[in-house]
Amino acid sequence: MNVKIKRLHPDAVIPQYATPGAAAFDLVAVEDVIIAPGETKKVPLGLAFEIPEGYVMIVAMRSGVALKTKLRQPNGIGVIDSDYRGEVAMMFDNIADVSQWATTTPRDISGHRTNTFVAGILDDNSRVIRKGDRVAQAFILPIPRVNFIETDEELSETERGTGGFGHTGVTTEEAVSETWREVPAN
Repeated sequence: MNVKIKRLHPDAVIPQYATPGAAAFDLVAVEDVIIAPGETKKVPLGLAFEIPEGYVMIVAMRSGVALKTKLRQPNGIGVIDSDYRGEVAMMFDNIADVSQWATTTPRDISGHRTNTFVAGILDDNSRVIRKGDRVAQAFILPIPRVNFIETDEELSETERGTGGFGHTGVTTEEAVSETWREVPAN
């Protein structure tokens, strides 16, 4: 599938797949952004996409960013519709504890201290996203159009039924059995 991309910033990076087996392609920040604890900031990616009709581009944060920082994507995922032609950006919440303010240097999205210091207001929990950082990943999927048919009839039966929100538990029976065998009795 060919997807047209327009550079909106001279430093925008055309997306690439990191490995031959990667499902998603990487998206790169085009400017430095500092996100203090409790803040939500938009990180520009400098690109606009022409997603084909019948498809959607899903933008998600990279797992390494989630593992190494307190940055989170506030809406879970970004949905880029086929009729949107504006700049794609990544949004981040810094969910780090606001009460731990200090006058030290912030960390980058790899968890390393940076040499960035702005007027003594940044702290250990601030995060610096640098121009050129791979901050998001995206994939393009087909999206069928559906017709919704309202009914007063019962919906078809399934084994699951109306169970939801963790009703099947967290661990398998095998895992529970193994765990209990390993725990010494007091």
